[in-house]
Amino acid sequence: MGSQLGNAGLLLVNTLVNIYLFLLMLRFLLQASRADYYNPISQSVVKITQPAVRPFQSFLGPVMGRFDLATLASGLVLKLIAIIVILQIAGYGMAPLGSLAIGAVAALANAILKIYFFALIAMIILSWVAPRASHPGALLIMQLVEPIMAPVRRVIPPLGMLDLSPIVVFIAINLIDGIVVGSLTRAAGVVGVLVGL
Repeated sequence: MGSQLGNAGLLLVNTLVNIYLFLLMLRFLLQASRADYYNPISQSVVKITQPAVRPFQSFLGPVMGRFDLATLASGLVLKLIAIIVILQIAGYGMAPLGSLAIGAVAALANAILKIYFFALIAMIILSWVAPRASHPGALLIMQLVEPIMAPVRRVIPPLGMLDLSPIVVFIAINLIDGIVVGSLTRAAGVVGVLVGL
């Protein structure tokens, strides 16, 4: 009974860490896609993640162009610490540093792909239900997915009302998830179990 409670506790901690990591990667992607910083949702994400990002901003400096290295670094360190703590509590001891690093990178990639996956689903639903929605959430979703949709649309332009680009992007996300994240997770060994949500 005690071990089941312990496992449930570890699972809860890992899930909470992954949700926060999800928010950190969302902040990173909003910056990378040059989404509206003053959108209330963007502001909320920045406010929630700022305590984790602030220490890294002091030595990595402000955002350089599109990429916020401080946010990326804070996500990596947060996941590394979480993996080490969970492995210690679970009784696995200290994993090799290489496995820890690979596991943390896989977790970041996994979070980024999940954000794009859910944002694409939301975009498709919005395009059917409310194609001209001006809600801050709808605008943010469009701004977030546009940088990955635009190159595909240039290759596969919409056929009248039918836009096939989301299907191509979904396939690409699944391929990257299966090949890249899958390989990283396997390479991380026991650490790989703690990668996904």
